[in-house]
Amino acid sequence: MPMTSVQIRPETKEKLNDLKIHPRETYDELMNRLADATYDDEPLSQEEIEALKVSEEDSKAGRYRTLRDIMRDLGDDQVIGNWVTNSVQGALHTFC
Repeated sequence: MPMTSVQIRPETKEKLNDLKIHPRETYDELMNRLADATYDDEPLSQEEIEALKVSEEDSKAGRYRTLRDIMRDLGDDQVIGNWVTNSVQGALHTFC
């Protein structure tokens, strides 16, 4: 199989090394894996695009319900309240 050389900075090589699944993964395998991960082989249909536009308009117009409201209606508002409180406290602890 023919090969080619690519010039990259040492910092870029280190980043690529950090992304390897295992030490023996080749750069060719790594770059193909990364390229495959970013390729969308199921693009959105026109119907899905229109639904997203409607959702965006609804959101901008304030026509939405928060998770807290939905959980309250389902009788689980304490669960979500505790989860939000714990998540915020955990995030603050991580960053402080």
